[in-house]
Amino acid sequence: MSGSLMEEMREATKSFFATPKEEKHKYARQEKMFEGYGNDMVLSQEQVLDWTDRLYLTVTPASHRKLKFWPRNPPSFRGVLNEYAEATEQIGEVILKSMAASLGLDENCFLEMYGQVPKMYARFNYYPPCPRPDLALGVKPHADRSALTILLQDKDVEGLQVEKDRQWFRVPTIPDALLVNVGDQIEIMSNGEFRSVVHRVSANGARERISVAVFCMPDKESEIEPAAGLVDENRPRLYKKVKNYYQHYKPGKKTIDDAKI
Repeated sequence: MSGSLMEEMREATKSFFATPKEEKHKYARQEKMFEGYGNDMVLSQEQVLDWTDRLYLTVTPASHRKLKFWPRNPPSFRGVLNEYAEATEQIGEVILKSMAASLGLDENCFLEMYGQVPKMYARFNYYPPCPRPDLALGVKPHADRSALTILLQDKDVEGLQVEKDRQWFRVPTIPDALLVNVGDQIEIMSNGEFRSVVHRVSANGARERISVAVFCMPDKESEIEPAAGLVDENRPRLYKKVKNYYQHYKPGKKTIDDAKI
């Protein structure tokens, strides 16, 4: 992916969030639906909301797009996103082939588990300046339920943090690079050889920040389980077979725990 395409996607994202409230609300998420513009979906009375606005869209396959949620302002948004989605899809395939090959598997192993109709969802994030960044988070700690998450970060403002050994480490911004997160579904398919990463986003008291996360998902009808080549007498099977994993969510609990044997 070219640096110029990354910059076009950043600028289109910034321009959308800079439009008047009335314009953004044309694409508002409907009740109990995740696609569209809005904030957190409220799942419980005790839920702490993230300090962020979001636009959530299905981007592949093209036949599954709900174009009523695709902004027309800025005018470049739809064209740039279409090009960005095509490039990101190719990158995801290359990464999955490389990950499988690195484990001694056939390079198409994970892609074959993906099924006939894999999907990609894009989440556009806007983090406004927060008056009390010590009391809020842009995004709460979590691990992604995707197979892979391909993230385009703000090129100027940091915010992403990853957890290791119960400590939080900042992730630097690299303008012409994409960050790839391993999600729960690759942890399952790789029988724990690749681990999904717990991460969060800090709030910033002075500057706004944007990012674009693309979640790569297997076909919801596919059954995900550890690859046969990674299970033997020395490497016991760690995870059950799961289907439509992305819908498995319990507030306050790491989703993958339910898939462990």
